[in-house]
Amino acid sequence: MNIDFELYRIFYVVANKGNITKASEELNISQPAISKSIKNLEDQLGGQLFIRTKRGVILTEEGEEFYNYIKQAIEYINNAENKFTDLINLETGCIKIGISATLTKEFLLPYLEEFHLLHPKINIQIVTNTANDLISKLKNGLIDLMILNLNDKNYGSDIQIMKCKRINDCFVVNGKYKELVNKEISLKDLNNYPLILQSKGSNTREFLDEIARKNGVVLKPNIELASYSLVVEFAKIGFGIGYVTKEYVKDRIKNKELFELKIKENIPSRCIGVALSKNHLPNFSTKKLIEIIRKINYV
Repeated sequence: MNIDFELYRIFYVVANKGNITKASEELNISQPAISKSIKNLEDQLGGQLFIRTKRGVILTEEGEEFYNYIKQAIEYINNAENKFTDLINLETGCIKIGISATLTKEFLLPYLEEFHLLHPKINIQIVTNTANDLISKLKNGLIDLMILNLNDKNYGSDIQIMKCKRINDCFVVNGKYKELVNKEISLKDLNNYPLILQSKGSNTREFLDEIARKNGVVLKPNIELASYSLVVEFAKIGFGIGYVTKEYVKDRIKNKELFELKIKENIPSRCIGVALSKNHLPNFSTKKLIEIIRKINYV
């Protein structure tokens, strides 16, 4: 049975009002049109829905039972429309962001603060893991977007990448290794000193290993750490040479807590990027956050 939804809506209003005249006023439809619609619905259903009285209309026993179902359906639809409006206006919703703890602190927080001030009712969830795991979650729709340090690798034809901010990496030491500061050191020479790197699996480590490989070098770290911030702290207290992002440690270099080393080989800059799945339509919250990020950052 294929019945026009408009007939259900007219039935619902008439049943609520108990009066065709009042229903006509609410629906802005003529009384004859409403009566005809009710007759059409009754014909299609094969039974009487209303009993006409001098004071209006009342539901038949079958009409009462029918109304209980239609009422739920109409209310679900109304709630869906209201929910959709709230989502459009960012009055409700959730945004799941795949990102490292480092990028959350060093890059994302100011934009999250602006987003939260504008849309305080949106629930924000931060999901941290390795880049490969987060890309998998993004492809499967388990997160809405991913913010990552970009490499030259191919993330897949189903992933859209937007470059946002250019960053530069460097090697740093504390005062314990100050004699190295005025020297020019090759990547190969780094293996002669205690080397502190992020663990394999991180985009930063993959980026550095690829640079070393292109220069015929395999770096052999003495210490491998899952957290970028720990690399900074270990270098700061003198455990060795740390590989860090210059923009994130500029204050420590300025205060001479850390010293940048001169490396013979060129270490190219790279970008922080936003990744989206082409197979999943971004929600309104995701679009708004990206708009805020790209308002200031665009490569």
